[in-house]
Amino acid sequence: MENILKEFLELPTTCISDAMEGLNNLDSAIKPLKEEYRIAGRALTVKMPVGDNLAALKAMRNAQPGEVLVIDAKGDTYRAIAGDFVIGMAQTLGIQGFVVDGVIRDVQGIKKLDFPVFCKGTAVAASGKAGVGEINVPISCGGVSINPGDIIVGDADGVVVIPQSKEQEILRKSQDKLEKDINREAKISGNTEAILKYLDDMLTR
Repeated sequence: MENILKEFLELPTTCISDAMEGLNNLDSAIKPLKEEYRIAGRALTVKMPVGDNLAALKAMRNAQPGEVLVIDAKGDTYRAIAGDFVIGMAQTLGIQGFVVDGVIRDVQGIKKLDFPVFCKGTAVAASGKAGVGEINVPISCGGVSINPGDIIVGDADGVVVIPQSKEQEILRKSQDKLEKDINREAKISGNTEAILKYLDDMLTR
């Protein structure tokens, strides 16, 4: 894994979001199937029509180990883009995780795989395979524009997107924000006087 990805993996999405003024957060409905899931990887983007997941399979065939499949399924919550069989193949291929503006199925089987999937929920119906769709193109997923190679970070709070052109700047700002949060917690937590002063300062800005 690239050093910058390792560094982002250590940061909460909340700090990264604050560093970007909250502008690159995916729809809050896109959440991990398990709260403990964390990902930080380069986006392999997938644009697919509602109910046709062949493009996702093509992306898996072309993926490099450690990449995150980011799938624009148009927010559809009726047809699942993958089940435990497809997710199991992705895991074997070394893909780091799935981020889906849509749903999956076979949720119990996928949880047993312990493979990070971030999605809007689960459904029963499968997708077809007509073959329409594109990979490695700019997409909109969860209301955010994403380009191939952008850094995707996800945890229990959701998913954020770091544009390649700003990744070093955003990393530095995110690390600074985390340090400030830690210092503030250490100074104020459990200290009634410090809490009251903090609240007064906030309310008199």
